[in-house]
Amino acid sequence: MAQTVNLKGNPVALCGPTLQVGQKAPEAVVVTKDLQEKTVGGAKGVVQVIITVPSLDTPVCETETKKFNELMAGMSGVDVTVVSMDLPFAQKRFCESFNIGNITVASDFRYRDMEKYGVLICEGALKGILARAVFVVDKEGNIAYIQLVPEITQEPNYEEVVEKVKSLL
Repeated sequence: MAQTVNLKGNPVALCGPTLQVGQKAPEAVVVTKDLQEKTVGGAKGVVQVIITVPSLDTPVCETETKKFNELMAGMSGVDVTVVSMDLPFAQKRFCESFNIGNITVASDFRYRDMEKYGVLICEGALKGILARAVFVVDKEGNIAYIQLVPEITQEPNYEEVVEKVKSLL
């Protein structure tokens, strides 16, 4: 049975596996705003925060990305990546407009690898883009925390994410 999230109260199915805390984080290749490939997941020797959002061109995604950029500033030993389906060119403009420099913003447009995380929306008006979720991966590459935001139009619980990251440092 596929996982679901809600879009304005209506359930939409997600494609891919339902990941669990304790599992190895799948490796996924995304493309940064500078057109460089970046692998997220797997063992990296740092704590990884992998954030998926539908589109940076929406108010909630904009707010979330700016907030994580602020919250993660100055945290050493942490690699934060916000992933959407937005093209890298649009992501670059977004980052320049809002001075996003403490985190990586990347696109899943090329390989659609984030389906490995079970966050690809596979039906409805948003089919083909990513649901709102946060994964925290420990230094050994194990999933330590998952927050699949149940309503796409709502922000995640930032405090929970920050507490989990700090507990792994």
